This record gives sequence, structure tokens and C-alpha cells, in this order.
Amino acid sequence: MTGLAEQVATPEAGEAGKASAPEYQGALGALSVNASLTDVLARGFEELHAAQAAGDLKETARCHLAVAEASRRLGRTAEADRAWKASYRTARAAGHAGAMAWALWSGGTLARQRGAFRLAYRLLALAAEWGERGGDVVVRGYSLAGLAETGRIQGDYAAVEELHEQLLAEARRRGEARHTVWALEGIAQMHRNTGAYDRAHALFEEAAEIAERAEDHRGWAWALRGMADVVSVRDGDVAQALSLLTRAEAACQAMDLRGALAFNHKMRGNVLYRAGRYEEARDLYTQALAEFRDMTEPRGTALSRLGLAKARARLGCDSAETAAELAILRDQFNRIGLHHAREMVDKAAAELGVGPLPGPGTAATATPQDAYRTEALRATDVAGLR
Repeated sequence: MTGLAEQVATPEAGEAGKASAPEYQGALGALSVNASLTDVLARGFEELHAAQAAGDLKETARCHLAVAEASRRLGRTAEADRAWKASYRTARAAGHAGAMAWALWSGGTLARQRGAFRLAYRLLALAAEWGERGGDVVVRGYSLAGLAETGRIQGDYAAVEELHEQLLAEARRRGEARHTVWALEGIAQMHRNTGAYDRAHALFEEAAEIAERAEDHRGWAWALRGMADVVSVRDGDVAQALSLLTRAEAACQAMDLRGALAFNHKMRGNVLYRAGRYEEARDLYTQALAEFRDMTEPRGTALSRLGLAKARARLGCDSAETAAELAILRDQFNRIGLHHAREMVDKAAAELGVGPLPGPGTAATATPQDAYRTEALRATDVAGLR
């Protein structure tokens, strides 16, 4: 397997330009990265019907891809699942490796969103492989980034930190704003979770600046959310954190980014909880929980339940009830494979004085998913990126 750096060499390198949305292709290629998702969905179906009527398999696959991505970001997971599979089947019938790769990338990203991490690794690794076969360096890069993000979300920082850094270097070299922002935010999140708050804030701030220049509203909103988290936990600056989240929320609402908006509400709950404003935090966690459940998003659902359990405990909930809820959440995080979140449950139990938790111990044990994760990450050929 050749290294990614060799494959993606382009004459245009250096400063990041305007953000683009390569998942919108063909007749939908002119759509902005900031286009309203409801508009993308409507246009996607319109062009899909035209492509099907014309018997154009490649264009049909592209339209299914746009429908899948708009549906996924709107939280319509069942529709997204049908659309990416239709995109893959159509691309395969057309014999187009690149289009197959894009469909697999969409499916892998959806699997991660739904907490099916083993499937996410499998689909994203296949997407990277088919992207290479088809000579589509963009989808290969997106697929490698997806593998890195999946490992990061699970808390496997040692396994994916190097890949994040190398993908960041490649994105900078190519002047690819959207992936530069993505990589900066991922690295920043790892620093934040390991307590390196100053470094995390600097990286989130850089990501926000690049995203703003590149007119990447989605990336900008995620960066502001990260900054809000850091200024809340590091500085205790509630007003600044809430101001950042308000600005991010406006961007999410404009694009109808329902998943990002739910995470924004959960983060607002975190900020209020840290400030001792437990009733307000409880209300925000309750709102976020309903939003995540409506999208069938297990990670956000479980994290919101954790926040809600902590807020309710502070408001006088029975300690036995709190311990039972935390034990359930610990088991859920174990099943999903969210190692960092599992540690958060243990810290919550200690913080609230309800430990040790009943039921199975919290020690991490190897699972078939762990073995598959190692295999999938090895397939990214990290050494070849140097």
C-alpha cells in the first residue's frame, strides 16, 4: 500500500482555502458546505429522480450519497441507512470504485454515530481500500480520518494520536481547510480529555480561526463548543462559555445540524453543572437526552443520562437510585466501547460519594471489538503517511 502523502500530492499547497463538501457530487457538486440540510435533502431527491429516469447509475449513486449524508446529519438514521446502501449497490452496479468508497464512508460514519463501532471500523477500512483502488484520494483521506475519529471517540488515544497528527500535516500541506479544522479539533479534544487545557484551547482557537476564514460554519461551531468546554473547566468562566455556545448554536440552527445542536445543549448542561446551577443543568440534560433519543444516537443519549444523573443527585436524588443509574450507564459504555466515558462514570460515582458501584467491575477487558479495532487501525498504514 502506498503512503497517503504520496497519493495526494497536488500542486496547490499551503494556506487553507474555502471549505468544500466533496460528499456533494455531480449535479449536487455546487452545494455549499454550509447549505441547509433540509435544502440538501430536497435537492438530493429531485436530482435522484432525474438520474434514475435517465438511467445514469453513477449520478444516481452520487444523489443517494447526498441524501444519506443529509439524512444522517438530520438524525434520520433509518433513512440514512437505506440511502448509503442504495448508493453502494448502484455504484457497484456501475463498476465505479470511487463511488463505492464514498458510500462505504457514509455507512461507516453512520455506524459510528449509532455506536456500532465494530461495523464502523469495517466499513471505513473498506472505504479507504476502495478509495485507493479507484484513485480517489479525497475519499481515502476522509476514510482514514473516520477511522482515526472512531478510535478517538472510544478513548484509544495512543492508537490514533499519530494518525491524527499526520492527517493534520497532510491537510495543511494540501491547503484543505475542512480537514485541517477536523484534525485540529480531534487533537484538541484528546488534549482536553487528558488535562492539557492550555494546549487544547490553543488548538480549538486555531481551528475556529481557520474555519471562519474558510467559511466552514459546521467546523467553526464545533470549535466554539470545544473552547466553551475548556474555559468552563479550566477557568470557571461561565459567562464566556455560555456566550461561545450561543454563537455555536446559531450556526447549528441555521444549517439544521440536529446532532451538533444536541451536543451543544449537553455541553451547556455541563457548563451549568460545573457552576453549581444544577436545576438549569438538569433541564438542559433532559432536553439533550430527548434530542439524542429522537435521533437514536446512543453515545449522546448515554452521556446526557450521565449528566442528568449527576444533576439529579446534586438536587437530592436518593444515593441508591443514583448508584443504580451509574451502574447501568457504566455497562452501556462498556458495551458501546467508550473507554473514556466509562472512566467518567467511575469519577462521577466517586464525586457523588455513591461508589463502589454494584455489578461487574470497571476493569477493561479485551473483546472481539478490541481485536477488530487493532486490525482496522493497522490497515490505515500509518507508517506510509510519513
